[in-house]
Amino acid sequence: MKNNYTADSNRYGTMRYNRCGKSGLLLPAISLGLWHNFGHADNFNTARDIIQSAFNQGITHFDLANNYGPPAGSAEEVFGVILKKDFLAYRDEMIITTKAGYDMWDGPYGEWGSRKYLIASVNQSLKRMGLEYVDIFYSHRFDPKTPLEETMMALDHIVKSGKALYAGISNYSPEQTQRAFEILQQLGTPCLIHQSRYSMLDRSVEEGLLDVLEDNGIGFVAFSPLAQGMLTDRYLHGIPSDSRASKAHFLRPENITAELLKKVNALNEIALNRGQSLAQMATAWLLKDRRVTSVIVGVSSVKQLHDNIDTIRNTFFSIEEIEKIDIILK
Repeated sequence: MKNNYTADSNRYGTMRYNRCGKSGLLLPAISLGLWHNFGHADNFNTARDIIQSAFNQGITHFDLANNYGPPAGSAEEVFGVILKKDFLAYRDEMIITTKAGYDMWDGPYGEWGSRKYLIASVNQSLKRMGLEYVDIFYSHRFDPKTPLEETMMALDHIVKSGKALYAGISNYSPEQTQRAFEILQQLGTPCLIHQSRYSMLDRSVEEGLLDVLEDNGIGFVAFSPLAQGMLTDRYLHGIPSDSRASKAHFLRPENITAELLKKVNALNEIALNRGQSLAQMATAWLLKDRRVTSVIVGVSSVKQLHDNIDTIRNTFFSIEEIEKIDIILK
């Protein structure tokens, strides 16, 4: 099938690429997440424009999961259609990732970390996207009731069967991560990457996880860098009527306190002095840490995407800026 789209010949000219831990894999500093705005409930042409524009600007990493949509599974289906229409000639330039761990189908085998669920999930994901393999397959969350050995053996099998090139984990604690790394190492399938929530307002990964990843040569990808929109200029003066918080989607109005708004406004002043938006500074603040391989952004328009990519123009922070930010956050 002939591609309907021709990629920009200068697509690798401006994007920054970081090594994923101690592996041979490089990931773009900014990755595109398809958690929302890419399902059947959303506009197909907008999704297609965003994905094309992302690739044109050097974003090679597209992050999905089996339950992304809405409805669940539809983000992979939409992405699969776009791949078939536009990206067949570029598959080897792309890092396509998916995950399994959260509730996906009815019955006792539709979530968590059993071998049954993970292998069924990767088979379903490949079918939805029309792919022979994904580049990274993740265990999306730790399963407290399934032996970790079983979950890691399933990842090992998925890689060795050719359905994924690399194995990763997401939302694991430092202790769970260390043990998962050791099991995968023994099986001969290294843990490539860990994906977790990280932002100026949620720094829990600094409490041991980033150290474990660095010690073991595992890459790290941050999601929710803008704290569900709190680290943007949308909430500087309260809660807009059309915002996520006003509809209690992800954010709840009661979480947006006067103290939080004071912090966000103080951070915004620093961002403006840097010549950045608050959102750009929040993403740059993550990328200043060499342990952060990539930051996943979620966007609903091409303009939002461009604004996010512009972040990489300035990820340097002076000592004074870092100290000011730490005072505000603490």
